[in-house]
Amino acid sequence: MPLFLTERDVAALLTMDEALAAVEEAFRLQGLGRADNHPRQRPRLEHSLLQVMPAAVPGMGFGLKAYTVASGGVRFVVLLWDEETGDLQAVIEAAHLGQMRTGAASGVATKALARSDAATVGIFGTGTQAPTQLEAVCAVRPIEHVWAYSSTPRHRRRFAARMTERLGVPVQAVDAPRAVVAEADVVITITKASQPLFDGDWLPPGAHVNAAGSNRPAAREIDARTVERANLVTIDDLAQGRIEAGDLLAAERAGALDWDDVLELGQVVAGKAAGRRDDEAITLFESLGVAIEDVAVARRVYQRALASGVGQPLPRTILG
Repeated sequence: MPLFLTERDVAALLTMDEALAAVEEAFRLQGLGRADNHPRQRPRLEHSLLQVMPAAVPGMGFGLKAYTVASGGVRFVVLLWDEETGDLQAVIEAAHLGQMRTGAASGVATKALARSDAATVGIFGTGTQAPTQLEAVCAVRPIEHVWAYSSTPRHRRRFAARMTERLGVPVQAVDAPRAVVAEADVVITITKASQPLFDGDWLPPGAHVNAAGSNRPAAREIDARTVERANLVTIDDLAQGRIEAGDLLAAERAGALDWDDVLELGQVVAGKAAGRRDDEAITLFESLGVAIEDVAVARRVYQRALASGVGQPLPRTILG
């Protein structure tokens, strides 16, 4: 019978190491042409929005993430089905799951594309998605120092103190965007910005950028110069990117990007395409958040729930 898992269940069951392993495997299968990801759909009413993201991943089954954006806030759920029988297996509250899988995607990209000796991070954004971004990057690289910026001084100071304690790595709140980028081996953007957060000419040679906050055509966190300077531009899903990757769509309009030059991260993870060419190269991962990530992480949570007896059984119905 299906299992219902709450936010608390997910937080207790899912570690970053597990999320990283699950997302990396999903990207590997995508790179091999075996995972089937479908772009986000956004049906609208006058004052609210439903967003739906389906995918099929071999060995992990069928899954669908749906979430509403309305006056009551944002509410996330993931459904999992068995790939052989079609039975509904799990209904999972998915706000924390989404934070973990988004962070894990940046971690996988950093593992695949950043310099092996990358030791410094600059992060724009200190909201609910930011902690898992840092956690994932620190899990795959020997990070020694972090610079953090948001437009609200109190928020960035509080974030820096909390993450220093959580990660055991010095996180320093800074007062200007240039201070985030100037010495960073890895740059993370995880905001709701509609205008670029920094000048691409500020990036030092060898930097890797995870642009993880923009998944709307009108949203932008990085400028066309950042895209132009990148020796390698990757994305989590090309079809979805052509619809909603505001950073890359703006760069295309500025003549700084040809979509034929953009690789899916899965191609690099699967060994089908080369990653970083040398220590001086600048690399970019445009992270939109895709359904194969949700399916992979939700499957890992479901398997752990079964093994540990966590969750509430739902009534058996015609759904499974």
